[in-house]
Amino acid sequence: MGAKRGWDRREFLRTAIGAATATSLSGFTPLRAQQLPRGQKAVVVTFGGGARDEETFAPEGQENIPHMLSELIPQSTFFTQVINHGILGHYVATASLATGAYETFNNFAQTPPENPTVFEYFRKDLKRPAHDAWIVAPSNGFNRIGASDRRGFGPELGAEVLLPKQLLAAAMGGKSGNDYEHLLRDNYESPLYTSAVGGGSGSHDVEIEKVADILKLSVDDFTSHARSLASPDELSVFIARQLMRQLSPSLLWITLHDIDIAHSGAYSLYLDGIRRSDRLCSDIWKAIETDPEYKGKTTMFILPDFGRDSDISPGGNGFQHHRTGDALSRTTWMMVLGPGVRQNAVVDRPVDSLDLVPTLGSLLGFSPTCAKGSPLREVL
Repeated sequence: MGAKRGWDRREFLRTAIGAATATSLSGFTPLRAQQLPRGQKAVVVTFGGGARDEETFAPEGQENIPHMLSELIPQSTFFTQVINHGILGHYVATASLATGAYETFNNFAQTPPENPTVFEYFRKDLKRPAHDAWIVAPSNGFNRIGASDRRGFGPELGAEVLLPKQLLAAAMGGKSGNDYEHLLRDNYESPLYTSAVGGGSGSHDVEIEKVADILKLSVDDFTSHARSLASPDELSVFIARQLMRQLSPSLLWITLHDIDIAHSGAYSLYLDGIRRSDRLCSDIWKAIETDPEYKGKTTMFILPDFGRDSDISPGGNGFQHHRTGDALSRTTWMMVLGPGVRQNAVVDRPVDSLDLVPTLGSLLGFSPTCAKGSPLREVL
């Protein structure tokens, strides 16, 4: 049954992306040559609250991802089977993607990854400054994801982490308002609410300084623009684009999280999150392609952290959760776009979600010595 399901999934994914014209990379010849421009910059976009095939690439779900199907996949190498063998919680799974090793801490703990992150490898090996590696994360619970506490690495070599909800709360000075409530929900999975701004009495001032100094955006302009946005992910992409304009970081990691509203049990809101993620991924790629600092020298990776439960899995709640560890919750996909990456190409072989960090290492020129995955030869 498992082999049959794997075959069916590959078939409908290939149908979704136009298998008649797509190139299969089984038995491929490497395209990227030494004289081609290497990926001097990388942008990684992950979906917290990963979407199932049924609502995306399956025939009944394709209407939810028009930008991926018509704009992004034709320009990408598309991996149809990316397997997550780790803990299916969003912070711990995203930390595993960022370290290339399956992390095992409590998903809701305020703890750093045990293994060095991609940002630490990047900055240490390439001697990059702090402003060259950034994370835009969806929730206050992600505030420790920028660096491990591993000896020889650590926060002094990590990424700067921006939490847009935290920035917005700080800019508001602790005031509440109906205009912003939809942007400040900290997570959809835990019944416990985590304050968007922690620390001492000066924490508001510190966050406001970040808005004003790093993003070159006044507090009034920031809050005014935020009021016009529909979701936390739109706020995250707005912040990420400001970072790209002002600092042009070589390694930028953006985690989208709107899809995780599925935990509320509202299927329509879950679909809205998928459609918004689809559009925002297109917006990010367009920003890369129209920015002289990024165009022609940036590799973009798009992947969910994991999937969601099957409707028929015992002990699961279908789209609402990701607790069973079934094949649907562990098997997802990835697309890679950029210079030297084959366009409209399909990779059917199973790959591990841990392969992301070694692939980034091969592209950017650093050695992720503690990572467990392998570089993806199809994009190198």
